[in-house]
Amino acid sequence: MKIISETASIQAPISVVFEFLSQAHNIECLLPDDKISDFHSDKNGCTFKVQGGFLISLLYVDKEEPTLIRMKSGEKAPFSYSLTIHLSEDDDQTNGHIEFIGNVNMFLKIMVEKPLIGLFNHMSAKLQEQFYIGKT
Repeated sequence: MKIISETASIQAPISVVFEFLSQAHNIECLLPDDKISDFHSDKNGCTFKVQGGFLISLLYVDKEEPTLIRMKSGEKAPFSYSLTIHLSEDDDQTNGHIEFIGNVNMFLKIMVEKPLIGLFNHMSAKLQEQFYIGKT
């Protein structure tokens, strides 16, 4: 299963966005408060539970500064997956999107695809808000 989020246009230099996303504790502010619990992070990645009890574990695999951040599923994840954050610079802003590839059977795909699309699009929108110039 492959999911590509909507592209976010972020009002910040690519180096600032890359650094923000390279620190796992910052992922928490991109998640929907009402659907996430038990968030934990360290220098290697983060874990959290989504509504319905699924554990999401994101571990940093490698980073190509300032354009790519690759992550993968941790040991306790319900299925294996990779998540890549793509960043590009366009004048005075950064464009970014999430690419998710999950190794799931058809039954599980039916259960998780729509919630994951919603989650990744929410994260993209929150990243955009995080660096909005008018933010107080």
